[in-house]
Amino acid sequence: MKVVYFLAAILALTSSVVSAYDPSPLQDFCVAVKENDGVFVNGKFCKDPKLVKAEDFFIHVEPGKTNPLGVAVTPVFVDQLPGLNTLGISLARIDFAAKGLNPPHTHPRATEILIVLEGTLYVGFVSSNQDGNRLFTKVLNKGDVFVFPIGLIHFQLNVGYGNAVAIAGLSSQNPGTITIANALFKATPPISEDVLTKAFQVDKKTIEYLLKQTWYDNN
Repeated sequence: MKVVYFLAAILALTSSVVSAYDPSPLQDFCVAVKENDGVFVNGKFCKDPKLVKAEDFFIHVEPGKTNPLGVAVTPVFVDQLPGLNTLGISLARIDFAAKGLNPPHTHPRATEILIVLEGTLYVGFVSSNQDGNRLFTKVLNKGDVFVFPIGLIHFQLNVGYGNAVAIAGLSSQNPGTITIANALFKATPPISEDVLTKAFQVDKKTIEYLLKQTWYDNN
C-alpha cells in the first residue's frame, strides 16, 4: 500500500510540473492561422501542414524604438511567428537607451533566460512571499546570462554609459507580460482607491497622484 501511495504522489508531482508549462506538441508542427478552418490546438488554429512554408518559421527582428523609460521590447511570440505554435518557446529582443529601464514585471507562463549582447545591465528578481521576498541581483556584461524563474517579478536596468541590447528566451509560445505599475495603476476599470490606499499604507492623495501618471508598457 505504501508503494501505491508513493507512486500516486510521484504521479501528482509530475502532473503538476508538466501542467505548469506549454503542453508538448502531438505533431511535427502546428503553424498558427487566424482562420477557423484548421485544428484548434494550444490556443491557435493549425494551418494545413501541406500549406506550411519556410516563411512560417522565419522572422527578421529590427532594433526597437525606445519608449520614455528608455526601453523597447520586441517580442517574437506566436502572434509574430506562427511557426512557434505548440513548440513551447519564444524570445524577445530588448533594446535599452542609456539608463533605460525594463520595469518590474512578470511572465505568468514562462521562465526567462537572458543574454546580454551589448552594454551593462543591472538585473534582478524577487522571490515569492513564502521565500521571504528575497531580492536576487547581478550586474551583467556582454556575454553574461541570467535566469528569471517563471512568474517572479523581475527587471533590467541599463547601468552602462551607452546603449545596451539583450535577448530573452522564454519557455512559452505566449508567455504573457504583467507590468506591475500598469496592473495596479492603469487597470480597466481602475482598482478602488480604498484598496490601493490600504494596500500601500499611504494617504489617498498619493494614490490619486499615482493614478494620474502615465504608465508605459514593456513593449
